[in-house]
Amino acid sequence: MQDPTSLAAAGGDLELALDVLPALAVILLAAAVCGRLAVTLGQPRVLGEIIAGILLGPTLFGWLTPGLQASVFPAEARSVLYVLSTIGLTLYMFLVGAGIDHGGPASERRHHPAVLAVSGFLPSLVLGALVGLLMWEDVSRQDVSRWEFALFVGGALSLTALPMLARMLYERGLQNSRLGRLSLLAASIDDAAAWCFLAVLTAMHAGSGATGALPMIGWTVLFTGVMLFGVSRLLRPLAHHVARRHTLSPGVMYVVVLVPIVCGYVTDLIGIYSVFGGFVAGLAMPRDAQFRQALHSRMMDTVSTLLLPIFFALSGLTTDLRGISADTLLFGAAALLTGFTGKYVGSILAMRKLRFNWRECFAVGGLMNARGMMILIFINIGLEQGLITKPVFSVLVLVAVITSAAALPLYRLALPEHLEAELDGGTPLSPALATTPRPLATTDTH
Repeated sequence: MQDPTSLAAAGGDLELALDVLPALAVILLAAAVCGRLAVTLGQPRVLGEIIAGILLGPTLFGWLTPGLQASVFPAEARSVLYVLSTIGLTLYMFLVGAGIDHGGPASERRHHPAVLAVSGFLPSLVLGALVGLLMWEDVSRQDVSRWEFALFVGGALSLTALPMLARMLYERGLQNSRLGRLSLLAASIDDAAAWCFLAVLTAMHAGSGATGALPMIGWTVLFTGVMLFGVSRLLRPLAHHVARRHTLSPGVMYVVVLVPIVCGYVTDLIGIYSVFGGFVAGLAMPRDAQFRQALHSRMMDTVSTLLLPIFFALSGLTTDLRGISADTLLFGAAALLTGFTGKYVGSILAMRKLRFNWRECFAVGGLMNARGMMILIFINIGLEQGLITKPVFSVLVLVAVITSAAALPLYRLALPEHLEAELDGGTPLSPALATTPRPLATTDTH
């Protein structure tokens, strides 16, 4: 006869499944609908999925029917969804790290993507930090120092969403153009710098100051070094395997999934959050183009369709735009203005310095402002680590949505489709076409 305790446990597991599965169904349905609407409006699907997460939170769903929202997303279900979203984020950042291209032809290196990266990163960092310094007393937690808060805000605003930027360029066939490769390389440098910056900042905050954070920073540096200079060599045969079989075999897939999961666990033990481990694991993967393509095609659809909407939903459940104080709204407006201006103007000036025409400069300035889900990951870590409050989190979510929604229209305004075609294969626009941008093109590119 079966043990009554086992029966009770099985019943509890069934109840938990009955809590999680409806929540998951609602999340995926909302993501699908809002993602499709975003595509119809000429925006990336991920922007619609982010907005779906916000709508499922207290801002709309919880405001209209708080009882129903509580029954759809009970506390027990949220804990399971949190675990799934953490796995999804770790794997997503793994794919981001694996997709970063460190190389490129020598002819592209002379355009110095680092110049574009620094020119977009530093102004946003400095201006955002200035906003944090000035408004620390009004919107920050009291247990977070003025400089910690300021640097966090600056770091969040300095991000460019590499995956969103890549998706925009790939949809237009410009990923291998001179402008496309330069933008992608610059965005990858920006993101890598921002994640390293956040790792140090969270280590300092968790360690109660710079001195207390030294062991955590030391372990992080050691872990990164071991992965990039040791484990990466052990993983090189994976590329040869894919080159022979033209796909990722089940055995290779076990390795590919196990590495970021273990790395995420290690960085969680260190105290700097699992997404850093996933990102470093991706950087340690073979740089072979065929391997990266096979990895992306096998994993990205599952991760982005099933797991990332859970993260957006949990972010939305934390985002409450109702009743935000005037000080917090002022902070959000200042963050939006400084973050956008720093990235846009800095990128334009850098592109002009690299001898691109004005149309290309304005186009890249718009694209580099796409912060997408990268800033959401950034601020979620900040909220979890106690670096920001929920109201500050909410307005920064709004900043992410607005800047990401503006990226593609600004790009189209500067570079309509009839001019964009000249960039294919790396052909720059002719001087005769490098004139003042025309009004926004209305053609749907999807």
